[in-house]
Amino acid sequence: MKKAIYFMILSTISFTVMNILVKYLIGFSAYQLVFFRSIGTLFFTIPFLLYYKIPVLGNQRKLLIYRGLAGVTSMGLFFMSVAYLKIGSAVSLRYLSPIFATIFAVIFLREKVKNIQWSFFLMAFIGVLIIKGFDTDIDSFGLFLIVLSAIFSGVVYVLINKIGVKDHPVVIVNYFMCIATLLGGLLSIFNWNKTPEGLEWPLLLSLGVFGYFGQLFMTKAFQSQATNKVVSLKYMEVIFTMVAGVFLFGDMYPFLSLVGTVMVITGLVLNMFYRSK
Repeated sequence: MKKAIYFMILSTISFTVMNILVKYLIGFSAYQLVFFRSIGTLFFTIPFLLYYKIPVLGNQRKLLIYRGLAGVTSMGLFFMSVAYLKIGSAVSLRYLSPIFATIFAVIFLREKVKNIQWSFFLMAFIGVLIIKGFDTDIDSFGLFLIVLSAIFSGVVYVLINKIGVKDHPVVIVNYFMCIATLLGGLLSIFNWNKTPEGLEWPLLLSLGVFGYFGQLFMTKAFQSQATNKVVSLKYMEVIFTMVAGVFLFGDMYPFLSLVGTVMVITGLVLNMFYRSK
């Protein structure tokens, strides 16, 4: 249990640092951020697959490509939204993805969802309305982008569910990063806002480093026997990012906006606990 908590906290810290770096590097286009975020992770995934002699191309190539395309779309939309939203708001609203994942699972995977779960999702949705209604800094276009990002993230969950255990987790991530590097690089050619200088180079590449370790530590936490007890800790990322945004970027959150954020997180956590039972 202690080790699982330790790994989950390290994961949330890694993702928080990545979120803050994305906000700090907002002068670069979203496509540039996608490119550097992805190529930074490939430094870890490709050597891992080669060292352990795991087939890089995987077994379910069509599904792996679909997962990569959905993932890079969600990532790009998230990076775009950060230009219009406070980083804490963007991260908290992106966590709506389980709602969309559930809807897609009901439609495509024929999963059963209890009425009480829909009530939890309704709580989260009302929280979004409160955030939008009482935070005057919430830009409508930014809100559209982050909700769209959450929708594609929900598609990712369904595709990973379909892939199952027939492909190694690192193969799945590697496909995602390869596709993101390719698309991000191509689109950056036409959207090259600025050329990195000095310290910006390592900061851009570190996006992939922190993203990789965030995923790695979260996976290790989920592999423990205490998964159901630590899964809710991943929402600490929202709290860490909000606090960091206040001190580093001067972000301010109205009280009712914070209430809405708590409702979003509470609704999603309650759903996770219900599903775990």
